[in-house]
Amino acid sequence: MSDAHHQYVWDVPIRIFHWSLVALLAFSWWSAENHQMDWHRLSGQAVLFLLLFRLLWGAIGSDTARFRHFIKGPRAIWTYVRSRGEYGPASDVGHNPLGGWSVVAMLLALGAQVVTGLFAVDVDGIESGPLSYLVDFDQGRLASAVHDISFNILIALILLHIVAIIFHLIVRRQNLVGAMVTGRRKPPGAHTPVTVRRAGVVQLLCALMLSGAISWWVFAEPYF
Repeated sequence: MSDAHHQYVWDVPIRIFHWSLVALLAFSWWSAENHQMDWHRLSGQAVLFLLLFRLLWGAIGSDTARFRHFIKGPRAIWTYVRSRGEYGPASDVGHNPLGGWSVVAMLLALGAQVVTGLFAVDVDGIESGPLSYLVDFDQGRLASAVHDISFNILIALILLHIVAIIFHLIVRRQNLVGAMVTGRRKPPGAHTPVTVRRAGVVQLLCALMLSGAISWWVFAEPYF
């Protein structure tokens, strides 16, 4: 739904996901740097929940949240680049073709960060991830090393994301942060608002329950 002056872009679940992830990544870094591993594991569990939810919401969520809406092929990306961002009213809603692939890259890096953390083992073999019992010590140390590398990659992608936000704000006069807070923004140029189909309560509950169940199961104490 849209009005005459503002385009509806992001639903509430996506906005909560976005800002919760920002806070949790900062907290995960702090807890690891200060050797607060109990808090680090809880933060990791919360990040796993968010990642699972985002993947599910990318399949059953509102239009702009769905991967099929913003993952485009090379031709669409080239058209967007050549048009200098004036890609068209339908594709201007949500992520543009370049922004869509940046989301995929960050989700992949986040996935690597979470998965390796599940199997990671510290150098003393004392602190370990909840699934480290499934691997030997050397494999756990490898997971720990990849865990560190993937975090650095994730930070680099986040910095690029921030640069893109600043570019859009200064050059294209598009307040992407404001849109992620309110869920709405002014349509670019002379474009009129387009209708964005929103997901219902049933889809939201299914995504929340399945994400919660999986993240709880992964971090549950093994029975053997």
